[in-house]
Amino acid sequence: MAKKNLTNTSSQGKIIGRLREQAILKELTESKKSEFIAIYGRRRVGKTYLIKNLMDSLPCLFFHVTGLQKGTLKEQLEEFAKQIGVTFYQGASIIPRTRWRDAFEDLSQAISKISKEKKIVLFFDEFPWMATPRSKLLTALELYWNRYWAFDNRFKLIICGSATSWIIENIINNKGGLHNRVTRTIHLKPFSLYEAEMFLKENQIYLNHRQILDLYIVLGGVPLYWSFIRKGHSAHQCIDELCFQNDGPLVKEFGRLYESLFEDAKPYMDLIRTIAKHRYGIGQAELIKKSKLPDGGSTVRRLHQLEEAGFITSLIPYGHKDRGIYYLIDDEYSLFYLHWIEPNLKTISKKAINQGFWVSQSSRPGWKGWAGLAFESICYKHIDQIRHALNIDLGSIVGTWRYSPRSKDDQEGAQIDLLFDRPDGAITICEIKCSDSLFAIDKSYAQNLLKKMDIFRKQTRTKKQLFLSMITVCGLKPTMYSEEIITNQIALEELFKEI
Repeated sequence: MAKKNLTNTSSQGKIIGRLREQAILKELTESKKSEFIAIYGRRRVGKTYLIKNLMDSLPCLFFHVTGLQKGTLKEQLEEFAKQIGVTFYQGASIIPRTRWRDAFEDLSQAISKISKEKKIVLFFDEFPWMATPRSKLLTALELYWNRYWAFDNRFKLIICGSATSWIIENIINNKGGLHNRVTRTIHLKPFSLYEAEMFLKENQIYLNHRQILDLYIVLGGVPLYWSFIRKGHSAHQCIDELCFQNDGPLVKEFGRLYESLFEDAKPYMDLIRTIAKHRYGIGQAELIKKSKLPDGGSTVRRLHQLEEAGFITSLIPYGHKDRGIYYLIDDEYSLFYLHWIEPNLKTISKKAINQGFWVSQSSRPGWKGWAGLAFESICYKHIDQIRHALNIDLGSIVGTWRYSPRSKDDQEGAQIDLLFDRPDGAITICEIKCSDSLFAIDKSYAQNLLKKMDIFRKQTRTKKQLFLSMITVCGLKPTMYSEEIITNQIALEELFKEI
């Protein structure tokens, strides 16, 4: 697979990583035909930063306009006219239009005076915010792209937005005049552990891998959140400052985040809250029932939108084909907020939480258990690193598995954290454990592992060879049981590798 690279930057405006995305954008900018590029990704992931700083370094005319959140049509058109003046007329005031069609005509007239040899990049940022109700923005864009801009090889149009589902439905999968017009899509993803470490180092912050893991469990791979980390502070000191002090930037981020993406945020937040109560996932039918939302297409559509935006993930357990879909929270911050920040909001708002609150909380068993489950989720996001470390064939099918016997059955259930169904007639089953020291497999734990494999073999009726691997934070302590049943093992260090 292609390498994933960093977003955000140092204070000098340097782009850290994102080498693949930079290469694609440079190639498209330099191409000898018009290009229509759609870029999407979770809010705060660094889309604007990447595009703006890259284009500022390239020999092209760069027109950048950003949609205004909850702005009226009049306000959007005023901002558009302002940016035409800034880019083409040395900041002169341009009379705003009342229709997007006329605004695009003003833009085209301004561009007509530019050298025919000059590449022109039009960057419409937070485009979904620009598309106010009854604004006919898409209609105007269809007209100008299809009739004019698509036939001018200088034009490179970049449509960007954090409302991922809107971009996918209205731009990438447009069924009207923009159908099949997008020449390239880029899904900008959050940091990996390796990328988070590189970002910290760029800002002269040096933390060991366990400290970075503790931060990742709370912040996920969201670049803006990592920019809040202060030099000289431990992971738990940073979490305390960001999440549990009255003026912490992440104390009220949850509401802002969802309200900025969804016009009616409450149903989406209700779904997130319900899923968050089930750390091992919840089936779609049970989820709809417990969230008390309509049992129909609108709720399923909201689930798809949450998944496209990077907040949840849907899984079908190994061997179930297209049955048994269930959902998990995929956004570390949302999960942490609902379980740790929100229950303390009243106390935080009254400034009644003393500095150091989280440092004491993090030593309690509740956090240890939480960190263990979060580590499993982080492993799912670093499948490439795990596959490489275990020397698993790229053709292997990745999955999870669980068996819940019916209440009347006199059988035991079992859950497998991660498995690789390999093309060489074998299945690698991975057991994931998070601990602060070398993990030791004793007799009881070894028996549980063997029982789990036996249940898996019987319930799936697989004839394949089963191999058992361990994924731990600090490594595996050699014991007679680990030597007997574990065929391979990797530690946290492997997840920080650049793949």
